[in-house]
Amino acid sequence: MIQSSYCTCVICVFDVSSLSVINVLELHDARQTAAAIENLSGALQSVRDLYITSTFMLPPKLGGVLFGLYDKEDNKKYLEVAAVGKINKLLVRYLLSDGKVNAVNLQNPVLAEGRTQSLILRMSGLRSSQINLELYVNCRLVDSAQGLPSFVGLPSKTESVDVRTGQKSYARIQVIHLGQQLMNITSVFNWEHAFSKIKFFSTFQTKEMSLIRNTILECQVCGKGWRKSLNRQEMAGFHEPQSRCHPNPCYNGVSCMESMMFPGYQCGPCPDGMTGNGTHCQDIDETTYYRNNLIVMCLDTLLPGSFKCGQCKAGFVGHQTAGCCVRRTCETLGYKPCDVNAHCVMGHNSDISCVCNIGWAGSGNICGPDSDIDGYPDGPLPCIDNDKHCKADNCANTPNSGQEDTDGDGIGDQCDEDADGDGIKNVEDNCRLVPNKDQQNSDTDSYGDACDNCPNVPNGDQLDADGNGKGDICDNDIDGDGIPNVLDNCPNIPNPMQTDRDGDGVGDACDSCPEVNDPLQSDMDNDLVGDVCDTNKDMDGDGYQDTRDNCPEVPNSSQLDSDNDGIGDECDNDDDNDGIPDILPPGPDNCRLVLNPSQKDTDVGDMCETDFDNDKVTDLLDACPESAEVTMTDFRAFQTVILDPEGDVQIDPNWVVLNKGTEIVQTMNSDPGLAVGYTAFNGVDFEGTIHVNTDTDDDYVGFIFGYQDSSSFYVVMWKQTEQTYWQNLPFKASAQPGLQLKAVKSRTGPGEYLRNALWHTGDTPGEVTLLWKDPRNVGWKDRTSYRWHLTHRPQVGYIRLRLYEGKALVADSGVLIDTTMRGGRLGVFCFSQENVIWSNLGYRCDDSIPDDFILYQKQMNVRT
Repeated sequence: MIQSSYCTCVICVFDVSSLSVINVLELHDARQTAAAIENLSGALQSVRDLYITSTFMLPPKLGGVLFGLYDKEDNKKYLEVAAVGKINKLLVRYLLSDGKVNAVNLQNPVLAEGRTQSLILRMSGLRSSQINLELYVNCRLVDSAQGLPSFVGLPSKTESVDVRTGQKSYARIQVIHLGQQLMNITSVFNWEHAFSKIKFFSTFQTKEMSLIRNTILECQVCGKGWRKSLNRQEMAGFHEPQSRCHPNPCYNGVSCMESMMFPGYQCGPCPDGMTGNGTHCQDIDETTYYRNNLIVMCLDTLLPGSFKCGQCKAGFVGHQTAGCCVRRTCETLGYKPCDVNAHCVMGHNSDISCVCNIGWAGSGNICGPDSDIDGYPDGPLPCIDNDKHCKADNCANTPNSGQEDTDGDGIGDQCDEDADGDGIKNVEDNCRLVPNKDQQNSDTDSYGDACDNCPNVPNGDQLDADGNGKGDICDNDIDGDGIPNVLDNCPNIPNPMQTDRDGDGVGDACDSCPEVNDPLQSDMDNDLVGDVCDTNKDMDGDGYQDTRDNCPEVPNSSQLDSDNDGIGDECDNDDDNDGIPDILPPGPDNCRLVLNPSQKDTDVGDMCETDFDNDKVTDLLDACPESAEVTMTDFRAFQTVILDPEGDVQIDPNWVVLNKGTEIVQTMNSDPGLAVGYTAFNGVDFEGTIHVNTDTDDDYVGFIFGYQDSSSFYVVMWKQTEQTYWQNLPFKASAQPGLQLKAVKSRTGPGEYLRNALWHTGDTPGEVTLLWKDPRNVGWKDRTSYRWHLTHRPQVGYIRLRLYEGKALVADSGVLIDTTMRGGRLGVFCFSQENVIWSNLGYRCDDSIPDDFILYQKQMNVRT
């Protein structure tokens, strides 16, 4: 339930066609619940609009249920409105006619910030086949959703319905009929006249009815808010913003600018000779030492009344008058530390690094052309720091981010016709990377004895789980945990303790249902949760079912739990469990992820100054500076997902992972398939170079993100030429050239329907939705390198894809908003295309909201 200082909630049911209020439900006392629900149920059958308004105050980043209607027996939701404070959204769930619950996320309402908020949720079109939602916070329209499935309403047996609100002390519900029309509604007097006809049960209720009246008046439902033309039947007042800068809340003489962030405005700097945040300013005490780098200590007093102050520390910027503040952008450096073909990157602790632009490679201080975009320049660079990325690329036109060169001839394996130097061309060599002139092959697989990890037993996959050089098929202890395979309850995963809580013969380390007896270990949807315990109930949409989610109401695909207390960081008020709350007093914690109850701090918390998550990897090099569980990009451990398991026209993909997990090669002309890493992400930046290293075939290549199961993921896919799929059943699928971004939400899962839906360019109802297609309609080119950069912020549904050919940006999706998947895993995708290279792969955790999303929201609000 909601944690707040107070919470009141009132429901108004309007018949817009006659401008009459059918019901007003005031939620306070359970004695009137049955009558209220009965009246509301009847009203919902005849009216078009439902308004839910609430006034509440939430501590920062906390949230919960504001209002809900539930079944008393099985707790089924009919209608629920919940605030999710940590990621600023309102979650609306309501029952559909098929018995399923539809969840709608209304984004960016800043609700949990420790101050009083007035909220109005409008549900319109209740008598139509589709409904619309509009969310107003403090009289501002912040988000809306149109064309939603219709609300089924309430059951005929209203006594089975339970009403819950944000605070247990407010449990009474009252229904009040205003059967008469509200005449001359543009007058405040008429509202008061209408409300005067209401019979209240107590003076306390009178105050609460006044609350809803005032809320509506503030948003100008009455007065000028209603358009005089009743034919329009609109409430214009909801769209009229109120300025946060009038009257000016800033210090005398300080300018005020409206802002999307709390508290709705931003003050300019304090006047010269004063310090503060612009709202409050005070004279500078020149002899005072201000900690936390606001102002540095004065070094010397030359004459009475005069002073000389030191410079701001590295990583901070400012001067004596204005003080020192954190240097947050490279633009404030005052100099350009990077090569002209590089850009500056500010690390987690304001550390500076230089990164060569796409199409260039080197140290960042010096960059040279990089034709294949694999991170190595075409020619050597004179770098003084001996950076390995300044060495010339040994395959200048074929990506090979690991620069593998088996025979040491200076030509990388990817472009060396005889990679092992044994005189036998790669296409004929049964050991491509091991010299073997005799080509002896004792078994029937395609690997010669010199490179076969099971030379006497056929094993085309060459799998070696424990990396001991002996293939799994001929290794008596596949996982190397000291337990022979015949006795090991997890033969492929090390578990020397052999723990098996459910006694099904499958060890907990590899059991997809460790608490339910399930010896078959079936997992039809490939979500790593066994079918017998897979509920597929995921209220926050992050890919983790509620029974396994450490934050069931807040999307957190990473499931990060820094203090291992069973509560995910996203909904934990003290992530490191050191007794200092992350945000609330006596916090905020200056090392949110590192135990430091002393809060010792010379600038940033001393315990986490250069390594915020204490994972022994400096923030500048850390792929996820705020997660100790992820330090670098690595796809060496991956899950293979076959998307057409019954198909027999083509074989399954063959994945080869190189360069410590940052390069993947797929060698076969295969059925559609995925190689999915096991690391799940909330917000993430995902980039890589894609290259088709052949002149044959013209089919799909791409990558995936937000993977939750084999029926739920986003895919970026690219076809070279137009083509109709050769199997016309179950339906004809036509592919068009051009880059596409699709949301896969398949009813059928892997099989012929999903296969053809993926091939088809466009929407396939119940399977795939096309979110964006490159308007150029240009296919990929043979033996050409392309670099992609994908930005995904699932907490607000933000997606943006950019594609580069060489140094040039050739495709940009712009800002896309979709919340089908609220985070998930990353991977690569191919469909009927051989010899594909995904090189120089990189991911980085990032939950920050991009600037263009804020601009996009402003534009959307202007249009509405």
